[in-house]
Amino acid sequence: MLPKSLIVSAHGGAMKNTKELLGSRIKELRKGAGLSQLQLSEKIGIESKYLSRIEVGSSFPSAEKLELVAQALKVDLKDLFDFSHLEAREIENRDIEELLEGVSQDKLRLVYKIVRSIVK
Repeated sequence: MLPKSLIVSAHGGAMKNTKELLGSRIKELRKGAGLSQLQLSEKIGIESKYLSRIEVGSSFPSAEKLELVAQALKVDLKDLFDFSHLEAREIENRDIEELLEGVSQDKLRLVYKIVRSIVK
């Protein structure tokens, strides 16, 4: 379970507050949906500058806007607050195996080359 308002980033870093985590999550989901800031902001009826401020954690959207964001991104509202993948935890071999399931041979070769160069 994550602390109420702070988490240590799995990327080695700084503590993030809830606004920053939410903004990062919205950005992550937006990019995953293949939407630009402009496209998402138009779908939910806000200025793209405001969406930018939300994504960097300097603004916090209303509950109504959060519902619109979730609808536009085709996720449940609770998914906007799913920060569990950011938790710092020990990575196990099976975590990597799960990520690579069903990946093409070309991509596996690329991953192998990258990992080999890092661990040497």
